[in-house]
Amino acid sequence: MSSLSAAPSTRTEQPRATPARARILDAAYELFTMRGLRAVGVDTIIARAGVAKMTFYRQFRSKEQLALAVLERRETLWTHDWFEAEVKSRAGDPEGRLLAIFDIFDEWFQRPDFEGCFFVNTLLETPERGDPIREASNRQIANVRVILSSLAAEAGIAQPDDFAHKWQIVMKGAIIAAAEGDQLAASRARDLCRLLLEAELRRSAP
Repeated sequence: MSSLSAAPSTRTEQPRATPARARILDAAYELFTMRGLRAVGVDTIIARAGVAKMTFYRQFRSKEQLALAVLERRETLWTHDWFEAEVKSRAGDPEGRLLAIFDIFDEWFQRPDFEGCFFVNTLLETPERGDPIREASNRQIANVRVILSSLAAEAGIAQPDDFAHKWQIVMKGAIIAAAEGDQLAASRARDLCRLLLEAELRRSAP
């Protein structure tokens, strides 16, 4: 997570990249993020990728290994390339960047391909504690919180980690509300978080 990251890495040693591996990963990314892990079988991924079953298992030993690779890709594309980059581009000060999260969420929620939070969706699909996919999902969620904590610290919040937990709870709630069809989920969440930010800044003032 660029210089902001302090969470453990989820990256593992991967086979050499090949066109077949890229097609499999592309297909799985699209299918998993839109339909969920449990709803998509290996045969569906193989058909979408246009590869042989032997080729699939040469690249990924199991569906679990593929799911972990998709989670890594999601962190790169969603957390870093989109979320973190957009937050930085929307405002020059940390307070503005925190509130800008809900501006970019509003745009995301209005997209026809809005799929909810893949990290949370995956977490809920794997309730068994200790499951590698569940643990990876938890780490990806924590990595988002690292960004929030860093912004809170820059803003002068006295307890940035605690603040980040609170802020992320509202973010998750907004995502669920948007999935339910609430067109104002992002703006309502922004209003709540503005109050939270003002209260925390007052509490942290010398």
